[in-house]
Amino acid sequence: MSRISKKPLIIPEDIKFNLSNKTISFEGKHGELSYNIDPSVNLRIENNTIFISTEKKKNNAILGLTKILLTNMVIGVNIGFEKKLKLIGVGYKAKIKDKILELNLGFSHVVKYEPKKGINITCNSNTEVTIFGINKQLVGQTAAEIRLIRPPEPYKGKGIRYLHEKVRIKDSKKK
Repeated sequence: MSRISKKPLIIPEDIKFNLSNKTISFEGKHGELSYNIDPSVNLRIENNTIFISTEKKKNNAILGLTKILLTNMVIGVNIGFEKKLKLIGVGYKAKIKDKILELNLGFSHVVKYEPKKGINITCNSNTEVTIFGINKQLVGQTAAEIRLIRPPEPYKGKGIRYLHEKVRIKDSKKK
């Protein structure tokens, strides 16, 4: 059995959950998420605790994955997930206009990024972007897509990076 899934998932009192036909849904103050559980995985609910198990020996990976996904769903509907990006470079700016992120990144045009449903993007300053949502995978994917527009380059370090990301700066060519 997976070591991650040996510990039960304890659900806080303020989160409502429902299990029906191998689909579990959680509802909290930030929204609602649901997940279709693999048919080989068994869930047992006692009070506000979920126990995960299986009959098959080879399902350790599925058990751990299910436990982590359910844990992330509980955290997401209760607290939410957030990623912060920082723009580094002369003249690099970000602003929100009609829920669309507009980025000035040294290109000849303004780059516009429209977030997916369930993602909220805010600009704390003109060089900091905060991405918030209840789905951890979607928040990380959105941050990665925005970072890919202008990834940090290794010679001057200009580009979009995660807030506390360290970029190794290379030396330039010397004669």
